[in-house]
Amino acid sequence: MKVHTTNYQSVFILVADDCKATQGEVPPVKNDKTIANIQFDMICENPYKYTSDDIVFHSYAMKNNIAKSDLKEAREQFFSKGQPCLRTSPLSKRYGWGTHHDGNGKVAMYACETKEYDQFANDKQLKVIKAIRSSK
Repeated sequence: MKVHTTNYQSVFILVADDCKATQGEVPPVKNDKTIANIQFDMICENPYKYTSDDIVFHSYAMKNNIAKSDLKEAREQFFSKGQPCLRTSPLSKRYGWGTHHDGNGKVAMYACETKEYDQFANDKQLKVIKAIRSSK
């Protein structure tokens, strides 16, 4: 079985061109945690601990209430086909967060109004790409 990945190495994902946020915003908590809440908490509380694959799968597993005992098999099944990467994350599309993927593929996020965001956005050592636009 082919294994797909969403991981990037030495990449900075800018906020989408049509992102309405002018600064990093904490995604609002609704009745249930949203993908944005799950990803925000995971990255914010653990910068450079998780890869994109870890973040994308964990979000999926939480939203689908996958039992801990089924996680290994569910992850293999999940990545047996291509999955959207963090360029499609609401953090970069809606809430004003850029994501830095270091040389090991570990992820941290930076609010679009910060000095760090600007430094990553202009770093010639990184591949800099934009998040996917919400509208066409």
